[in-house]
Amino acid sequence: MSTPTEQTGPAPTCNTSDMVLIHKVFRQGFRDAPGLVRGVADGDRKRVDVVAPHVLKLAASLHSHHHGEDLLLWDTLEQRAPACALHVGQMRAQHAAVGALLDQVEAAIPVWAATAGADDRDKVASLLDQILATLEEHLGNEERLILPVAATSFTQAEWDKLGEHGRASIPKNEQFIQLGFIVDVLGPEEGQRFIREFLPGPVRLLWAAVGKRQFTNYKRRVYAE
Repeated sequence: MSTPTEQTGPAPTCNTSDMVLIHKVFRQGFRDAPGLVRGVADGDRKRVDVVAPHVLKLAASLHSHHHGEDLLLWDTLEQRAPACALHVGQMRAQHAAVGALLDQVEAAIPVWAATAGADDRDKVASLLDQILATLEEHLGNEERLILPVAATSFTQAEWDKLGEHGRASIPKNEQFIQLGFIVDVLGPEEGQRFIREFLPGPVRLLWAAVGKRQFTNYKRRVYAE
């Protein structure tokens, strides 16, 4: 006769799966970015004017995401789960490493945009390679070491403040583009389920009327599809 599975550890008090989804978007964005930059021919100013702003937006978005965690996550987690302090320290150090690289790429991109030269292009691409390598390690560590502890240390209302912070940092005229990348990384079936289950009715209507087209045009332009 089977017996009920015993639950080990405290029960979750919030759902942290939204963080995993945002991580998927950042992984995809920074995996694509070095190739987008290297795909710009030497002297192609028209293409630089498309790719450079996209990468700057990606860098700014990651900066904002990490700032939200620095502001709303680490101190509280250390206080409520002292055993996690070592892992929190690791996360802070990785944020600093990624932040330093983001600062460098944000300084290098305007130089490349001004010259459209191969050397400046390759410098940007190399920095993006370094960001990707550091970010892949960091996001994996965060999902493995931090999110399970956060799920039992925060209320849902407290956790939701992270998402609110992230959304507040996105300019209104770019919100559908950001939503598009979320839907895109999920794939057709899961993306449609996300739209049905998580978007308020008015947002679904706006997405169908204008947002989806805005995102499709943006992605086609950036990825030269």
